[in-house]
Amino acid sequence: MTKPIARIDLHTHSTRSDGRGSPEQVMREAAGAGLDVVALTDHDTTSGWAEAAATCAELGLEFVPGIEVTSRALIDRGDGSIEKFSVHMLAYYVDPLNADLVATLEASVGSRVQRLREIVERLAADYDLEWGHVEEVLAGGKTAGRPAVADAMINRGIIADRAEFFDFVKPGSKYYVPNRGVPTPEAAIRLIRGAGGVPIIAHPMARGRGPLPGQPMPTAHFESLIEAGLGGFEAFHRDVAPHVSEWLQKLAFEHDLVLTGSSDYHGTGKPNLLGENLTAPAMFERLKAQAGR
Repeated sequence: MTKPIARIDLHTHSTRSDGRGSPEQVMREAAGAGLDVVALTDHDTTSGWAEAAATCAELGLEFVPGIEVTSRALIDRGDGSIEKFSVHMLAYYVDPLNADLVATLEASVGSRVQRLREIVERLAADYDLEWGHVEEVLAGGKTAGRPAVADAMINRGIIADRAEFFDFVKPGSKYYVPNRGVPTPEAAIRLIRGAGGVPIIAHPMARGRGPLPGQPMPTAHFESLIEAGLGGFEAFHRDVAPHVSEWLQKLAFEHDLVLTGSSDYHGTGKPNLLGENLTAPAMFERLKAQAGR
């Protein structure tokens, strides 16, 4: 009898950042979805690893410890304009006690709080919202991020869901404030490698932020990340357009990089489903080899 191919999902979130389920709940849902290998990749924190790992051991799943590290890039669009935007870097198998990593994550979380205060101040001019409403959401141990503001507005009946929030609190809107206290993508890559981990860009150029079909791709930017030590791309994700995914696959082949596929599961509030995109077992083995596993 042929052994079934392992189902591997390397990107999920829990209540330790902006997910809706506890680390234990996410792992139990992963088992229910038929997964064999699952990573917990909360934003800028490793606090859910122990709970998730214990649940996976109980259920017979292989647990992959991860973090989604926030970074910020400046991209020359070639028309004289410079665009600033967040780049999320998935970090697998890092040493959670690495001093540089711990310091960077603490600084990032601190800058997030200041950023959210500024966003709330702007929203308060038009909506019945105060910082205390966001603090109620964060009281459960969530990492400070825009989803916490969204949840506060949902709790107050101002909006229906997170998708509505991100429709108007986004780059270019009067409510948006960038996250300033985070490393560049190159610095994040070096940080992850220094902590013994493997850096993979999460959902590159997602949600229509990349060039349209036929337009030039930001090759120079990506090659600078590869030179810094990038391990690969999360090329199979619901928010990565097909033409972007195809370009990433070609680039990965040229540079012998890892390609992953993941759900980016957050639980209720986002449509992403566990296992909707998967990582090929051969690619997963390559990722583990880079981490010395």
